[in-house]
Amino acid sequence: MFAVVEVGGNQFKVSVGDTIEANRLADEVGKSITLDQVLLFANDKDVRVGKPYLKDVKVEAKVLEQTLADKVIAFKYRRRKDSSSKIGHRQKLTALNITNISA
Repeated sequence: MFAVVEVGGNQFKVSVGDTIEANRLADEVGKSITLDQVLLFANDKDVRVGKPYLKDVKVEAKVLEQTLADKVIAFKYRRRKDSSSKIGHRQKLTALNITNISA
């Protein structure tokens, strides 16, 4: 059994026990949340696709931690111009553990 959910503008294929890292959510660590933007649900031969979301399927998750992703470096160099720029960015993430998929 698995589901495709939309969290923070990204889509994730999840099943019970999976851990995902989504864009930062404003929930505390240890809190249980319900993800109701389910795009697809599959259980053996029962496959349901939402238009755009399924109304009767909910995915429950627990917030594990608020973290930062690895640093991404953007370096621009202009030859013969004595000009360069280096900038770094670390995306804020929320780690979620999928506890239940109810249909």
